[in-house]
Amino acid sequence: MPLTAVPTTPASGSARSVRRNPTWAIVACAVVLIVAVLLSLALGARLVPFDTVWNAFAHPDGSTDQAAVLSRVPTTITGLLVGGALGMGGALMQGMARNPLADPGLLGVNAGAALFVVVGMSVFGWQAPLAIVWCALAGAAVAVVLGYGAAAVSPGGATPVTLALAGAAVSAIAAAVITGILIVDQSTLQSYRFWQLGSLTAATFSSLAQLSGFLVLGAVLAIACSGRLNALALGDDVARGLGVRVGASRFVAVLAVVLLCGTATALAGPIGFVGLAVPHAVRFLVGTDYRGIVPLSAAAGAAFLLVCDVIGRILARPGVLEVGIVTGVLGAPVFIALLRRRRAVGL
Repeated sequence: MPLTAVPTTPASGSARSVRRNPTWAIVACAVVLIVAVLLSLALGARLVPFDTVWNAFAHPDGSTDQAAVLSRVPTTITGLLVGGALGMGGALMQGMARNPLADPGLLGVNAGAALFVVVGMSVFGWQAPLAIVWCALAGAAVAVVLGYGAAAVSPGGATPVTLALAGAAVSAIAAAVITGILIVDQSTLQSYRFWQLGSLTAATFSSLAQLSGFLVLGAVLAIACSGRLNALALGDDVARGLGVRVGASRFVAVLAVVLLCGTATALAGPIGFVGLAVPHAVRFLVGTDYRGIVPLSAAAGAAFLLVCDVIGRILARPGVLEVGIVTGVLGAPVFIALLRRRRAVGL
C-alpha cells in the first residue's frame, strides 16, 4: 500500500519540489563524502599529497607517507560507520517520536552505554578498547530494553510521549549511578573522561570487524521501516487507518536505533549533535519523505563527522582534538541556523 508523506507547510514548497527530484542533493552529498574521505586520509600530523593517497592503495611501496595514509584507514572507516549510524538513527528517532528535537539519546542509549563502561572499568578493571566496546554496546541495549519495556506497559502503550519519559527516567538513573561510582573511584574517572569525549582513534580493525554486522543489520531495518515513518508521523490513529501496524513498526524502529546508535557509541563514545542536526539538514534538502531522509542522513552524517574529525586534527596539530568536542562546537550553531531558517520543521 503506498504511503502518503506528511504534508509540509506552505513555506516548505521548495522542499516538496526537491523531494520529487532529489538527485542533486544525493550527488552533492556524495561529492562532499568523497572529499571528506580524501581529507581524512591526507591530513594529520603529517600532510600527504592526494596523489600519494591514491598510490598508497593502487601502488604501495612502503614509503613513510604511504604508511601514514594506511595508519589513518581505521579512523576514516570508523568515522564513516559512526557518522552514518548516528545520522540514520537520529532520523529514525525524529520520525518515530514525532519530535524534531529527538535524538538517539532520547531512548537512553548514551546513558546506558556509559553506565556499563563505568561498571566494567571500576568493578572488573576492564581497560582494553575491545572490552570497552562490548560494555558500551551491552549497556545501550539494556537501557533501551528497559525504557521500551516501561513505555510498553504504561497506559496507552509505547507512544512517543511514554518513550521519551521512560528514556529520560533511564538516563537519570544511569547518570546518578555513574556519578556515585566516579566519586569514589578516581582511577575510573580518568579513563572514563577520555571515552566520554568521543573519539574515532580508539577503534581497531578487530573491533570494526566484530561490530560491523550490527551496523549492517541496523541499516537494513532502518531502510525497511523508513516508509512507515511517514504514516507514523501523521499520528497513530491515521497510521492504523492506512493499514500500518503501529506497535510493530515502532518496535522495529527502536531496534534499528539500538543497533545503529548503540554500536556507534560503543566504537567512538557518546558523540552529540550528529543525530540531531544532520536529519534536519537533510530534511531541508529532500523534503519530508523518510524514504529519502533516512538513507541520505547516513551519507550526510558520515561526511559531517569526518569533516569534524579533520578540523580537530588541523586545530590541534600535531595532536588531535577529539571529534566529540568539534561536533558540539559546530553542531550547535548549525542546528540553530537551520531552525531559524525554517522556523518550523515539519516531520
